[in-house]
Amino acid sequence: MDNNLFILIDGSSYLYRAFHALPPLVTSKGQPTGAMYGVLNMVKKLIDKHQPQYFAVVFDAKGKTFRHDMYPEYKAHRPPMPDELRSQIEPLHNIIRALHYPLLCIPGVEADDVIGTLAKHAEQSGLQTLISTGDKDLTQLVNQQTTLINTMNHQEFNRGAVIEKFGVPPELIIDYLALIGDTSDNVPGIPKVGPKTAVKWLAQYGSLDNIVSHADMIKGKVGENLRSNLTQLELSRKLVTIQCDVDLSYKLS
Repeated sequence: MDNNLFILIDGSSYLYRAFHALPPLVTSKGQPTGAMYGVLNMVKKLIDKHQPQYFAVVFDAKGKTFRHDMYPEYKAHRPPMPDELRSQIEPLHNIIRALHYPLLCIPGVEADDVIGTLAKHAEQSGLQTLISTGDKDLTQLVNQQTTLINTMNHQEFNRGAVIEKFGVPPELIIDYLALIGDTSDNVPGIPKVGPKTAVKWLAQYGSLDNIVSHADMIKGKVGENLRSNLTQLELSRKLVTIQCDVDLSYKLS
């Protein structure tokens, strides 16, 4: 058993990915099981491989979050969850609990925020953290003690891998995402600013705050878009920032 490793599994991320990746498996009574099968396989393989002393499986809770209070259109473009996926959530949670795996669903925040908070607690306790996810937003948490792994394609993200993939280090991922926005979460960003422009600006100016303070120097239509969307840019930054101070009743032990 690795006494210095804390594994955090982003159950919500893998639920959707397993649902779309696996064939539509069903029981003899017609209950869909494909997403359950995929998520449980992923969890079991990861735990068996690493044998961590500490781990948790984290899911989004039902209902809206503080981000919806901040921006009612948050995730508004997403289609409703298919019934054949929704019907698998409660049985999946029941199986995870029956296996005595720690399961967390915290109302009012997203799984990302719970994962971020627990990763910070682990960092303060001197633990190494491995986050299993397919969510790019969580790359903002990567540091010397925290790495990401996507167990569907075995891709790992340490600091160097984040820079190679996105062109910016983990500490600039929030600034990068605020600039480009996120269509899946309906985060606005700056119109016509894509990854290449965001990376170029961040390389030139060093941070989002410095880009804003030099907004008058950025020429062309993209500069106009930046200047006319500064309020929206600050909102986008808040929406993409993972909250690492969620009030949790759980201790690592």
